[in-house]
Amino acid sequence: MKSIPATIIKGDGIGPSIVDSALQVLEALDVNLDYEYVEVGQAALDAGANDPLPQPAIDSISRTRLVLKGPVTTPVGEGYSSVNVALRKRFNLYANVRPTLSLPGAKSRFENLDIITVRENTGGMYSGEGQTLSEDGNRAEALSVVTREQSEHIIRFAFELARSRGRKKVTLAHKANIMKTTSGLFLGVGREIATQYPDIEYDEIIVDACAMKLVMMPERFDVIVTTNLFGDILSDLCAGLVGGLGLAPGANIGDDCAMFEAVHGSAPDIAGKNIANPTSVILASALMLDHLNEHKRAERIRKAVRAVIADHDRVTPDLEGDGTTDGYTQAVLERLGAA
Repeated sequence: MKSIPATIIKGDGIGPSIVDSALQVLEALDVNLDYEYVEVGQAALDAGANDPLPQPAIDSISRTRLVLKGPVTTPVGEGYSSVNVALRKRFNLYANVRPTLSLPGAKSRFENLDIITVRENTGGMYSGEGQTLSEDGNRAEALSVVTREQSEHIIRFAFELARSRGRKKVTLAHKANIMKTTSGLFLGVGREIATQYPDIEYDEIIVDACAMKLVMMPERFDVIVTTNLFGDILSDLCAGLVGGLGLAPGANIGDDCAMFEAVHGSAPDIAGKNIANPTSVILASALMLDHLNEHKRAERIRKAVRAVIADHDRVTPDLEGDGTTDGYTQAVLERLGAA
């Protein structure tokens, strides 16, 4: 069988160690992938590149159209712009998909949660457009642009995802009561598209009320679709409902390219200490296999991870264990071997 090319971005901080864990898991499943390794962000600059998104990385992704990525640091308040945002824009990865699934054994206030957040990934306030700071440093501005095309793309994606996965409801989160143009456009498009999916229940909610209800009654949500900045916040909130960002995978999907990643930061304070939790990027590799229609292998990964966490077997300190990255990975590999 012909191998499938894939670009691997290990990232920085804890990225290399947790991506190595995911690659071990994929190797144990005998997935026929042909890896191309590239560097971006600080790792690329440290290696002598003049750009945090260097041409070799762009060329590799253009060839493979499939990426597994570890966390990449974005400097706060200064320095280069987000490489994550740049990748999403360059390859039109318009849909950010973040599943939230309860894992027995992980510390959480809720059980049996199963929520998918679908976030528009290229526009809106989060895109970083039009950022200016006055010469005296007393006035800052940023531009939020929401288009009908972007809105239609992501909202239709959410309904199609719901239908394909047997989901019952799509909730559109907005702030159209105040942001009457940008959020109002998004909401109006949502109402139009909802009429084309009579088999899927549709409701809408103001984003601050959505945040409140997520922490009070998250079971009322199934699929949430929203704009870029709101989706960034709500998807992290959802991750907190099931144990934190260390358990949260993410997918960035375009029409002809897809990138799967850990959604948390690079945690430089624990880099090199062999205590980072690799769950997020291991589960991201399962999402990648789903994208490749390798659903049985993807489910084997998820079952192995669930078993390790439920058994509290060699789990890392963030999961209230005393295990290591290597030990946790080995525990997952042992469960895969028994599957």
